[in-house]
Amino acid sequence: MPIKITLDFCTLEFIDKIAIAVINEGVHVDFETSKIITQTCTNYFKQTPFVYLTHRKNSYSVDVTKYSTLVNQMENLKGFGVISTSLSARNAEIESLFLDLPFAIFDDLDEGLKWAKNILDNNPEKTI
Repeated sequence: MPIKITLDFCTLEFIDKIAIAVINEGVHVDFETSKIITQTCTNYFKQTPFVYLTHRKNSYSVDVTKYSTLVNQMENLKGFGVISTSLSARNAEIESLFLDLPFAIFDDLDEGLKWAKNILDNNPEKTI
Protein backbone atom coordinates (compact mmCIF):
# COMPACT_ATOMS: atom_id res chain seq x y z
CA MET A 1 0.00 0.00 0.00
CA PRO A 2 1.47 3.38 -1.00
CA ILE A 3 2.48 5.82 1.73
CA LYS A 4 2.45 9.54 0.94
CA ILE A 5 4.42 12.15 2.88
CA THR A 6 3.81 15.83 2.15
CA LEU A 7 6.64 18.23 2.91
CA ASP A 8 6.63 22.03 2.51
CA PHE A 9 8.28 21.82 -0.92
CA CYS A 10 7.32 18.38 -2.28
CA THR A 11 5.31 15.19 -1.96
CA LEU A 12 7.05 11.84 -1.55
CA GLU A 13 5.16 8.66 -2.30
CA PHE A 14 6.60 5.31 -1.27
CA ILE A 15 5.44 2.28 -3.24
CA ASP A 16 7.22 -0.92 -2.20
CA LYS A 17 10.91 -0.11 -2.67
CA ILE A 18 10.39 2.95 -4.87
CA ALA A 19 10.26 6.61 -3.81
CA ILE A 20 8.43 8.99 -6.16
CA ALA A 21 8.98 12.70 -5.59
CA VAL A 22 6.88 15.53 -7.01
CA ILE A 23 8.58 18.84 -6.28
CA ASN A 24 6.29 21.86 -5.95
CA GLU A 25 6.18 24.63 -8.56
CA GLY A 26 8.91 27.26 -8.23
CA VAL A 27 11.04 25.42 -5.64
CA HIS A 28 14.84 25.57 -5.81
CA VAL A 29 16.27 22.14 -4.95
CA ASP A 30 19.52 22.83 -3.12
CA PHE A 31 21.55 21.09 -0.42
CA GLU A 32 19.01 21.74 2.36
CA THR A 33 15.97 20.50 0.46
CA SER A 34 17.98 17.52 -0.79
CA LYS A 35 19.01 16.73 2.76
CA ILE A 36 15.37 16.62 3.85
CA ILE A 37 14.44 14.34 0.95
CA THR A 38 17.36 11.97 1.54
CA GLN A 39 16.67 11.85 5.28
CA THR A 40 12.98 11.10 4.66
CA CYS A 41 13.96 8.26 2.31
CA THR A 42 16.50 6.94 4.83
CA ASN A 43 13.92 7.03 7.61
CA TYR A 44 11.47 5.08 5.46
CA PHE A 45 13.74 2.54 3.76
CA LYS A 46 16.41 2.16 6.48
CA GLN A 47 19.00 -0.11 4.76
CA THR A 48 16.58 -1.56 2.18
CA PRO A 49 17.65 -1.04 -1.45
CA PHE A 50 15.38 1.42 -3.27
CA VAL A 51 15.05 3.47 -6.44
CA TYR A 52 14.24 7.19 -6.47
CA LEU A 53 12.04 8.61 -9.22
CA THR A 54 11.44 12.32 -9.60
CA HIS A 55 8.21 13.02 -11.45
CA ARG A 56 8.76 16.49 -12.87
CA LYS A 57 5.18 17.68 -13.24
CA ASN A 58 6.05 21.21 -12.13
CA SER A 59 8.65 23.78 -13.08
CA TYR A 60 11.46 24.15 -10.53
CA SER A 61 15.23 24.55 -10.43
CA VAL A 62 17.83 22.03 -9.34
CA ASP A 63 21.40 22.62 -8.16
CA VAL A 64 22.83 19.23 -9.10
CA THR A 65 26.22 20.04 -7.60
CA LYS A 66 24.53 20.26 -4.20
CA TYR A 67 22.21 17.26 -4.21
CA SER A 68 24.52 14.83 -6.04
CA THR A 69 26.87 14.65 -3.05
CA LEU A 70 24.06 13.46 -0.79
CA VAL A 71 22.63 11.08 -3.39
CA ASN A 72 25.99 9.46 -4.08
CA GLN A 73 26.45 8.77 -0.34
CA MET A 74 23.26 6.70 -0.09
CA GLU A 75 24.53 3.11 -0.28
CA ASN A 76 21.06 1.58 -0.57
CA LEU A 77 19.97 3.87 -3.43
CA LYS A 78 20.19 1.65 -6.51
CA GLY A 79 18.85 3.92 -9.24
CA PHE A 80 17.70 7.45 -10.03
CA GLY A 81 15.04 8.12 -12.63
CA VAL A 82 13.49 11.28 -14.04
CA ILE A 83 9.99 11.34 -15.50
CA SER A 84 9.53 14.37 -17.74
CA THR A 85 8.46 15.37 -21.22
CA SER A 86 9.61 18.98 -20.98
CA LEU A 87 12.88 20.86 -21.08
CA SER A 88 13.70 19.46 -17.63
CA ALA A 89 14.39 16.13 -19.36
CA ARG A 90 17.29 17.81 -21.18
CA ASN A 91 18.52 19.25 -17.91
CA ALA A 92 18.34 15.77 -16.41
CA GLU A 93 20.88 14.55 -18.96
CA ILE A 94 23.38 16.93 -17.35
CA GLU A 95 22.41 15.68 -13.88
CA SER A 96 23.34 12.14 -14.88
CA LEU A 97 26.98 13.23 -15.19
CA PHE A 98 27.10 13.91 -11.44
CA LEU A 99 25.53 10.66 -10.21
CA ASP A 100 27.37 7.38 -9.63
CA LEU A 101 24.44 5.00 -10.09
CA PRO A 102 22.04 3.82 -12.80
CA PHE A 103 20.20 6.83 -14.23
CA ALA A 104 17.42 7.03 -16.80
CA ILE A 105 14.88 9.51 -18.20
CA PHE A 106 11.31 8.50 -19.05
CA ASP A 107 8.30 10.07 -20.74
CA ASP A 108 5.80 8.57 -18.30
CA LEU A 109 5.63 7.19 -14.79
CA ASP A 110 4.78 3.62 -15.85
CA GLU A 111 8.03 3.37 -17.82
CA GLY A 112 9.95 4.66 -14.81
CA LEU A 113 8.27 2.19 -12.47
CA LYS A 114 9.10 -0.75 -14.77
CA TRP A 115 12.73 0.35 -14.92
CA ALA A 116 12.87 0.77 -11.13
CA LYS A 117 11.47 -2.72 -10.56
CA ASN A 118 14.04 -4.14 -12.98
CA ILE A 119 16.88 -2.37 -11.13
CA LEU A 120 15.61 -3.72 -7.81
CA ASP A 121 15.19 -7.26 -9.16
CA ASN A 122 18.89 -7.17 -9.99
CA ASN A 123 19.83 -5.86 -6.50
CA PRO A 124 17.85 -8.09 -4.10
CA GLU A 125 19.62 -7.44 -0.79
CA LYS A 126 17.17 -6.62 2.01
CA THR A 127 13.44 -6.14 2.17
CA ILE A 128 11.29 -3.74 4.14
